[in-house]
Amino acid sequence: MGTRTRTRAAAEQKQYAIEAEWTEADLALLEDLKRAEAQLPDDAPRALLSVRLSVLTDDTTSPVRQELDLRVLARERGCRVVGVASDLNVSATKVPPWKRKELGDWLNNQAPEFDEILFWKLDRFVRRLSDLSTMIDWCLKYGKNLVSKNDSIDLTTTAGKIMVTIIGGIAEIEAANTSTRVASLWDYTKTQSDWLVGKPAYGYETALNEDGKVVLVINSDASKALHWCRKAAMRTRAASARRMVKVLVRAGLCGPGLTAATLLRRLRNPALMGYRVEEDKNGGVRRSKVVLGNNGKPIRVADPIFTEDEFGSLQKSLDTRGKNQPARNPDGATKFLGVLICQDCETNMTVQRTRTKGRSYEYLRCGKCRGGGLGAPNPQEVYSKLVDDVLRVLGDEPVMTREYRQGAEARKEQQRLEESVSYYMTGLEPDGRFTKTRFTKERAEKTLDDLIKQLEAMDPESTKDRWVAVHNGKSFRAHWEEGGMEAMAADLLRVGVKCKVKRTKVKGVRAPSIHMKLLIPRDVRDRLILKEDDFAEGF
Repeated sequence: MGTRTRTRAAAEQKQYAIEAEWTEADLALLEDLKRAEAQLPDDAPRALLSVRLSVLTDDTTSPVRQELDLRVLARERGCRVVGVASDLNVSATKVPPWKRKELGDWLNNQAPEFDEILFWKLDRFVRRLSDLSTMIDWCLKYGKNLVSKNDSIDLTTTAGKIMVTIIGGIAEIEAANTSTRVASLWDYTKTQSDWLVGKPAYGYETALNEDGKVVLVINSDASKALHWCRKAAMRTRAASARRMVKVLVRAGLCGPGLTAATLLRRLRNPALMGYRVEEDKNGGVRRSKVVLGNNGKPIRVADPIFTEDEFGSLQKSLDTRGKNQPARNPDGATKFLGVLICQDCETNMTVQRTRTKGRSYEYLRCGKCRGGGLGAPNPQEVYSKLVDDVLRVLGDEPVMTREYRQGAEARKEQQRLEESVSYYMTGLEPDGRFTKTRFTKERAEKTLDDLIKQLEAMDPESTKDRWVAVHNGKSFRAHWEEGGMEAMAADLLRVGVKCKVKRTKVKGVRAPSIHMKLLIPRDVRDRLILKEDDFAEGF
C-alpha cells in the first residue's frame, strides 16, 4: 500500500508569529490613538496592556486587534499607555501571569510604573480561579486595578470584585473541561493500534496511506543510524556513545545538537520494536515503557526497526558498558554550580566521581578542556576557600530588602498644601480677605510661610509609587550562617558573582595546584538587595 509522508498541524492550528503583521489601517488607528494620548494631563492614570494568545485560529482575536481595542479602552478611561506586555504562544492554564516573560517582568520589577492592567477578556488574562485570586490580592496590596474590555471587571468597586470572581470560576471550569477532553483523548489513543495524535518516536514519521489514513512509517535515515549504532555497540570492542555521536553527526545522519545521553535514550526506547509506549515516571530516569492492550499484549502501531531479539541483545550490550553511577544527591552533586568556572574554557566546574579498587573519588572538572582538565581532587576544600573569600569581601554588607511604597497619601498631602498656599496667597492680594486688618494679615502671612516650608520639605520622591531598600538589621555573614552554603550559593548565582578556578600541574605531585579568583560585579550592592516574592504561594 503506498504512503506519502507529511507534516500535520495539531488541530489545524498554528502558532502566532511574534512579528505580528500590522495593516496600514491598523497603523493609522494606532497613530491617532497616540496623538490623543499625548493630550492627556501629566497626572493621568497609567495603563499597562496585557495581550496574550496561545494559538491563532479563525476563532481567536489577534494580538494586533487586542492591542488596538485596549488602546481605545485606555483612551475612553483617560489613561496613558505606558507599556504592552505581549505574551504570545503562551497558555493561560499552564502559565500564570507572574511567570509569563513580559507580563511577569512588569509585575515583579516594574510595578511602580503603572496603575491599571487592561486586558481584552478575562480568559486572555487568567484561566484558573487560584491565579485570579492571587492577582486580586496583589492588586489590592499595591493599589492597582484590573480592567477588562469585554467583562464587567473593576476592583475599585465591591460589585466588580464579586463579578471578577464569578467570571474567573467559569473560566476555570472551561479550562478544566478542555483538560479533561485532552486527557481522555490521550487515554483513548494509548489503547489504539492506529496513530491518532502525538509525536512519533525517533526512527518513525507520520504518513498518509492510500485511504488517507495517518500511519507511522520508518524513516530511512533514522533507521540506518539506529542499525549502525547497534552494530557498533555489539562489537567485541564496542564503540562508546560519544564515538557514535561523532560518527553520526559527521555522516549527516543526525544534527549537530545530538548528545550521548539523547542517543542512549533513543537506543533504549522499546518503541523501536513498533510498539506503543508511554513515559515511565518511576526511578527518576527518563525511560519509556511498553503499553499493554486489553489482551495483555503490547500494542503494535508500526513495523519494527528492531526485532525483539535484536532489541534485547542491544540492551544487554548497553547494560554491560553502562556505568553504575551512585544515586543522585537531591541537593545536587556540585555546590556553587554556575559560580565556580574554569579559567581556561570558562565553563562550569562540576563534580565527577570515579571508583578505583572499591574506593570512590570526587574531582572538580570543567566542560570543554580536554578530558575535563586537571581534576581538583577535594571539592570541599575549594568550597571552603570560596566561602572564606566571599565572607571576607561581602560578609559585612548589610542585608537590604526591597519594599514597595505608594505615593497616594503623599500626593494628597501635596495637593492639600498647594491648595492652601493658593488660598492664602489670594487672600493676601490687595483688597483680599486677609488685608482688611493688620492682625489678620500678619496671621495669614505666618500661616502662608508655614505652608510653604511644609511644601518645600516634602520629598518629591515620596509622591511617587516606588521601590525602596530597607536594612533588615542583619549582615550577609549572619544571613549565610543561618541559611548555610545553599543560601550563599543561591545569592552568588543571583547577583552574578563568579569564581575562576585555575589548575596548574605540579612536577612530582599528582594533584594540581589550585588558584581561585573571585569576580564581583561593580553594582553588587544593588544586586544583593533581597526582593520579596509576592507570588511564592501562587507557584
